[in-house]
Parts: sequence; C-alpha cells; structure tokens
Amino acid sequence: QVQLVESGGGLVQAGGSLRLSCAASGRTFSTYGMGWFRQAPGKEREFVAAINLSGGSTYYADSVKGRFTISRDNAKNTVDLQMNNLKPEDTAVYFCAATRSWSPVATLSRSSQYVYWGQGTRVTVSS
Repeated sequence: QVQLVESGGGLVQAGGSLRLSCAASGRTFSTYGMGWFRQAPGKEREFVAAINLSGGSTYYADSVKGRFTISRDNAKNTVDLQMNNLKPEDTAVYFCAATRSWSPVATLSRSSQYVYWGQGTRVTVSS
C-alpha cells in the first residue's frame, strides 16, 4: 500500500509559479506510475500530468503543456509538479495519485486507473 501526502499549495498571482510535492510512503514507490489531477470548484476532477516508473517519460494535459513539469525522485519517494505562468483557471485542489498500470504514460489520464490518492493541496491563482 502507498500513502501519498501533497504539499506546496497556496495563493499566487497570475503569472507566478508554485512547486507542488507529493511524498509517498512504502518501499515500492518506484513500481508505480504517478499522476497529478486537479479539481476546481463545481467541476469534475481532471488530469494534469503523468510520469512513468523511471521518470523518463511524461505526459501532460493540453491546458498545462509548456507551463507545468512533472518529475520524480525514486530515491526520495517524491513526485513534484512545477507550475509556471499560472493562470486563474489553474485554481483547484491538486491531487497526486499512484497507478499500478505499466501502460504507456500517454494512456494514464483517467482517474479510474489510479489506486492510491493523496488528500490534495489547494492552489489559488488570483488575477
């Protein structure tokens, strides 16, 4: 079992940056693909980014491509989301999640594919 704890959320002005981090428990972190999702008020949870087991392959939602970067450190059991040029529409609660699927990372955009979830960290971007 994997427990996930996100941190790094907060309030930032449009155009600013934040770095979210997700710390995972357990010795098997490197056997899980990892993803970030977000949920804005009144909206469904949506995919943001995913990274494969080694960190060598990543995939992004079109809405964040070129602005966000997902990375992982298997030695530290962490997965990060660097968010640059933030926009008010990026306001949401951000969740990290772990998947047992070893499918190509570009196919890991459905929340149903992920088995473990963190509690979320709130990001608010003011205009």
